[in-house]
Amino acid sequence: MTWVLLRGLMREQRHWEDFPARLAAAYPDERILTPDFPGNGSRWQETSPTRISAMTDFLREELKRENADQQPVSVIAISLGGMVATDWISRFPHEVRRLVLINTSLAGYHPFYRRLKPENYPALLAELWQRQPAQRERLLLSLTSQHHQQNPAVLDRFSSYAQEYPVTRKNALRQLSAAIRFHAPRQTPAVPLLILAGAKDRLVDPGCSLSLAQHWKASCAVHPDAGHDLPLDDPDWIIRQIRQWASSP
Repeated sequence: MTWVLLRGLMREQRHWEDFPARLAAAYPDERILTPDFPGNGSRWQETSPTRISAMTDFLREELKRENADQQPVSVIAISLGGMVATDWISRFPHEVRRLVLINTSLAGYHPFYRRLKPENYPALLAELWQRQPAQRERLLLSLTSQHHQQNPAVLDRFSSYAQEYPVTRKNALRQLSAAIRFHAPRQTPAVPLLILAGAKDRLVDPGCSLSLAQHWKASCAVHPDAGHDLPLDDPDWIIRQIRQWASSP
């Protein structure tokens, strides 16, 4: 069995921190894959797609290259990665065994002012034009993390990632365009689904996750004090929720 972990806007596989290792410890017999989308991480020099469906198509080809397409995979996806996963299960439900969505919002279900809180617009626009990695990452951490926004070690690591594999302004805008334009299908997903959210998410209204779970009649859990980057704030809580959900009848 394979777990596929999908990150969000302008993020790469290293932003999972030690979550993949913790997941591997919980599921020692299962493979963990953390692919980067074009424009991010090791693929920073590639052009980001402007459609979520194109990201899905890229991901499916990547799984073929990794020989991970022989049986359905389990998926954990956060933010923009959740949009890709939603598109994936709507078009190819037989390829996904189960799905965990973290702090995901979807056009067609949620208004734009809940998908991205308006008070963050100026800061995010400034971030797109900010050329200093440390300043960009400090801003992003302040918006996405409740437990590590003042953690110098995390800031240093994330700044080094941005220096080594910088997301270009062009690719950032292309990814943002893909996220804004994506409309999720209205039908309920045909795979087992767990939705997780951080109650202190400063970027996206956590009510988006709650309403999505209600629409889709999915299992849902809310962390009382985590932010948008739930895998960074409390990775063990996520794994406990997954294990409890996966073992329930």
